[in-house]
Amino acid sequence: MTILLSTLNARYAHASLGLRYLLANMGPLQEQTSLHEFVIGAKTTEIVERLLAQSPRIIGFGIYIWNVEETTKVVAMLKRIAPQVVIVLGGPEVSHEPGEQAIVQMADYLVTGWGDVTFPKLCGEILHGPKPLMKIHAGVQPPMADIAMPYSLYTDNDIANRTLYVEASRGCPFKCEFCLSALDKTAWPFGLDTFLGELETLHARGARLFKFVDRTFNLNIKTSLKIMQFFLDKLEADPDDPVYAHFELVPDHLPDALKDGIRKFPPGALQFEIGIQSFNPAVQALVSRRQDNAKAADNIRWLCEQSHAHLHVDLIAGLPGEDMDSFARGFDQLVALKPHEIQFGILKRLRGTPIIRHTEEHGLVFDPYPPYTILATKLIDFPTMQRLVRFARYWDLVANSGRFAHTLAHVLGESPFANFMAFSDWIYARTDATHRIALDRLAKLVAQWLETCGMSRTDAAALVGSDYAGRVDAPAEKAKPVASVPQRQARHLAA
Repeated sequence: MTILLSTLNARYAHASLGLRYLLANMGPLQEQTSLHEFVIGAKTTEIVERLLAQSPRIIGFGIYIWNVEETTKVVAMLKRIAPQVVIVLGGPEVSHEPGEQAIVQMADYLVTGWGDVTFPKLCGEILHGPKPLMKIHAGVQPPMADIAMPYSLYTDNDIANRTLYVEASRGCPFKCEFCLSALDKTAWPFGLDTFLGELETLHARGARLFKFVDRTFNLNIKTSLKIMQFFLDKLEADPDDPVYAHFELVPDHLPDALKDGIRKFPPGALQFEIGIQSFNPAVQALVSRRQDNAKAADNIRWLCEQSHAHLHVDLIAGLPGEDMDSFARGFDQLVALKPHEIQFGILKRLRGTPIIRHTEEHGLVFDPYPPYTILATKLIDFPTMQRLVRFARYWDLVANSGRFAHTLAHVLGESPFANFMAFSDWIYARTDATHRIALDRLAKLVAQWLETCGMSRTDAAALVGSDYAGRVDAPAEKAKPVASVPQRQARHLAA
């Protein structure tokens, strides 16, 4: 193949939507272009060997915050072994502040922003002339109708074994300064009939898990309802062959028409990712986030009580202007709403995001290496931020995993943040670890913590044991898996 499209995904289950868009839009060059995906953690030499086995003239790499360090090693090795191969970079990590990035310095060309039109044009010039004089090429944004859909490029193996990413629109009208979408002017929809036709074809081929990457699924309610109706029709036609859809939802925009549609979905079919990020109005104003907190809380409460949707709600620690007390209040407020999962994130300085403007005034200190996590602020010092990082990890293991559904309430008590922080400090002092804690050991530690809080050893063991014995990923004789849904959601449904 003359042109290779490659990236290192975070895990095998993730199929690169961006590369498939490029391949779909290669035009006359598509026949001599192929896609080669790898997974972070793979040996650099093996990646390079497999790429060079195709005798490419051009390799285009998709660069993201999670793969830039490993891809830098790949590009460095390629340039030593096969300097004649032209390296073209693209993706969000290299679309901003490219001058200081080693991987950009080693590469031959860089396409920033949208690559659907610009990457194929650049490849044509590299192959057939005239040779491009500029190293950096700003991506041209074409009319949405001119972008070829990539979904036919999902293979049967992708459909059977991987998450299928889809998008009904690109961009975002909101300006939250910690997000790259703050740089977008608006959201641009694809033609709805064309998009739904692509979903129909995917479903006919056996696709059942669809993850929408749209930043604002419920921005246009008429569009949202039509997309949800597509999935409702499939569920009604064959309830024994369920579909599963994941959407990112704006929390304070849930009109009655959308509620009526959401209410129709059965358990295990619908998942919402909802960004709260902070309940502090002053912090929201600092980062240009418009949000009606009361309405957002009411909507989350309604979704929990009146629908079968599975909820992931996001909070971010380390935002400028937010101290520990403020974050704790927001966390406790969110726990009281009872979403299935609280995704506790630590602020990251994504390249190009406006959050950097607060650096001096709010004392923001970021790790200089990916993923550029906040290390300290004027209000939260480094040791405290590390405690929050550990809190987030243990929260994922104990709360979000669904493995301790009945035990969690006893751990949290009346002061969820303070009590779980105490648990986090305690478990770290005993394990000196936040990863590779075996489930059996974790269960014993949770039981021991309950004992230190005054529960009898017998009651603590019985409580933890009831969760441990009933979890969905236990042996078949102990628990029956719930439907064909992602494993963590299945645990919540079983609880």
